[in-house]
Amino acid sequence: MRLLVTGGAGFIGSNFVHHVLKEHPYYEITVLDNLTYAGRKENLQDLWGKISFVKGDITRKEDVEQTAKNCDCIINFAAETHVDRSIIDAGTFVLTDVLGTYNLLEAARKYKVAKFIQISTDEVYGDILKGSFTESDRLNPRNPYSASKAGAELLCHSYFETYGLFVVVTRSSNNYGPNQHPEKLIPKSIILALLNQKIPIYGTGKNIRDWLYVEDNCAAIGCILRNGEAGEVYNVAGNEKLENLEVVKAILKLSGKPESLIEFVRDRPGHDLRYSINAKKLSALGWKPRTKFKIGLHKTFQWYMQNAAWWKPVIEKEQINFHDVQ
Repeated sequence: MRLLVTGGAGFIGSNFVHHVLKEHPYYEITVLDNLTYAGRKENLQDLWGKISFVKGDITRKEDVEQTAKNCDCIINFAAETHVDRSIIDAGTFVLTDVLGTYNLLEAARKYKVAKFIQISTDEVYGDILKGSFTESDRLNPRNPYSASKAGAELLCHSYFETYGLFVVVTRSSNNYGPNQHPEKLIPKSIILALLNQKIPIYGTGKNIRDWLYVEDNCAAIGCILRNGEAGEVYNVAGNEKLENLEVVKAILKLSGKPESLIEFVRDRPGHDLRYSINAKKLSALGWKPRTKFKIGLHKTFQWYMQNAAWWKPVIEKEQINFHDVQ
């Protein structure tokens, strides 16, 4: 199978490329990535002889068509994903997440690509105080990031209904694991703990997220690629719901650092309180999460502790202003 993986040098995308080649070493994979701040060649450096890499932007039609015309399946990870950045600069999110997805859908239609997998997020539902969202619940995005992802989803659905394009959407809960950009909650907290610096947490830290180890999400996407039905949406849940404060305390315990490093800061606008999704529909295809949060967090902590050469240049180059996210 010939796969086009957009955003394949980013966090989830690069983990997915590794996962696929481990499971299917003879697949032909082309990675299309613009190498923005979150996409890094280092995430794929051990695979250079096994993949094709094209530096390009999904908002440019010519870049998309160059890579889409020779593939059997497009898996679209390429996106702007950081909520705080979307509040500051919503336009960039609309361009990448909506226009970029449109360009990919048009190319898939033009070149008769067999399958199109759109990687979305549970944030399109908004928050839920009790229970869990199912795939049939209405979308209620509450920030520019989640709104742009919801818009991309609706475009995908329209191409299934109007043109008969084989489109499937995945909505996963919060991913964590190796190679995640330091602006996100878990890597940010690990790095600050290692540096003995204060760890800021929005509001009271009571916001609840469902945590999914990235390798489990990659396995879910592989399952959907094989068995998913056209026009369907699949929730991908880790079934590990924790308050942000609990997550940070667990990281401090792993690092042997005191909880006095925690610093509560003013909450951000439109901060969703609780996310929870039901993944029974995906479970019926034969998938379930395998990594308990305690084990996944330990593996993630060890990776960042052992790979300072990966994250130090990032925080130095970008002069990251660490904030609690998700």
